[in-house]
Amino acid sequence: MPEPSSLRDSTQIVLPAATLEGLCADLEERFTVTIVGDGPCRIIGSPVEIKKANDFLARNGVTLP
Repeated sequence: MPEPSSLRDSTQIVLPAATLEGLCADLEERFTVTIVGDGPCRIIGSPVEIKKANDFLARNGVTLP
């Protein structure tokens, strides 16, 4: 059985809230994701959508952990 942390890594991106300024609306519009902003922002979605969102963020200059 896979480790829970590896599943979380493929279904969410965690970033400081300031990092997503101006990108939240685009993310929710383009991808089937949910953005939760309780402290650090979490972008939650299927592994396929997270991969696409990850690529989108990288193209927009966001450094991902």
